[in-house]
Amino acid sequence: MKGVIVMMLALVSGMLTAQAHVKVGAEVLIERELGLLKGKRVGVITNHTGRLPDGTHIVDALLARGIRVTALFGPEHGIRGDAPDGESVSHGTDARTGIAVYSLYGKIVKPTPEMLADVDVLLYDIQDVGVRFYTYISTMALSMEAAAEQGKEFILLDRPNPIRGIDWDGPIRDDSLASFVSLNPIPVSYGMTLGELAAMVNGEGWLSNGVKAKLTVIPLEGWRRTMWFDKTGLPFVKPSPNLTTLDAVMLYPGVCFIEGTNVSEGRGTERPFEQIGAPWIDSKKLADYLNGRRIPGVKFAPLTYTPVDIARMTADPKYEGKECRGIAIKITNRERLHPVRMGIEILCALKKLFPGDFSWRESRSGGSPYIDKLTGSQLVRTMIDAGKAPEEIYLLFDAAKQKFGSTRAKYLRY
Repeated sequence: MKGVIVMMLALVSGMLTAQAHVKVGAEVLIERELGLLKGKRVGVITNHTGRLPDGTHIVDALLARGIRVTALFGPEHGIRGDAPDGESVSHGTDARTGIAVYSLYGKIVKPTPEMLADVDVLLYDIQDVGVRFYTYISTMALSMEAAAEQGKEFILLDRPNPIRGIDWDGPIRDDSLASFVSLNPIPVSYGMTLGELAAMVNGEGWLSNGVKAKLTVIPLEGWRRTMWFDKTGLPFVKPSPNLTTLDAVMLYPGVCFIEGTNVSEGRGTERPFEQIGAPWIDSKKLADYLNGRRIPGVKFAPLTYTPVDIARMTADPKYEGKECRGIAIKITNRERLHPVRMGIEILCALKKLFPGDFSWRESRSGGSPYIDKLTGSQLVRTMIDAGKAPEEIYLLFDAAKQKFGSTRAKYLRY
């Protein structure tokens, strides 16, 4: 009898595991939607994350089924996802397939008419992280715009939002701060899948000159909005070189604000975006202060680290070779975590505790300080400089967030 019970429990466990598997758009395409591509010349916008759950890359899967792939397009970090942050990526040829590869990060960020001359359909398959300043979504929008302008179809293979699809948070990007890291007027985190976001960008007329793409989204199956990525049954593939864990992805909407300062965001270590530091920080003072703020879902611990170059991950990190003192950020309850609020708390603490050392970082392209482009608003920086409380800054954007929520609701499909 005991053996029968064990077998039944194992069977039920296996059924639950099977039910937990989410099918990504790439799987759905391969299983029953290849008719959308047959007889057409296909350009694929992808990187190392464009894989089926068994590890087969989408390009290899298409070629094995006789689909004519005529061009490949790579976002930031390149077609293989191993170029360091901010490094321009060159055009070339894919060593595995011999297909031409065009870079969409560097001097050219949008497919040109020449690149699309031998393409009928642009197919997009890249894992997103649900955050406005993650440049893959800018690549998606600009590629969709190019397809619309050139009369090409645009097919997007949907994937889960790894930080769930229920929360949207942070300032809505001001029009004056539009850039490649803040292309569309959306909050820092938007609580949508990439397919839903693409439909919003297209439907709200955010493409240049109001053009509309012939957009098809191949949907997910089995995904629920409340799912963190580790509940999908899908293998975690780091979406870019410095997002090495799901914890880093969850913290990223707030910790990435540190990129707009003279504080290290942990690049040049094995735990970027899970720790921050600088040579002039008093680790214990900062950790004690932030823990005293009782920020929901996280705790802070003092630490030291020394940033270094890491091949295929980080080149020339802040404070390279210098000991940085700072904090490790530990998620204690991800259901209570509000990373944008946490990021504002950290910025306020740094300014308050170390006013003589802390500073904002200038943008590489000039203009507003880089923090403005990341937050999407000059008000975060100016209010911090004025000594305003984190609560006051955070609540300032509530009305705009609610308005975005009404627009967002029109495009939710799961």
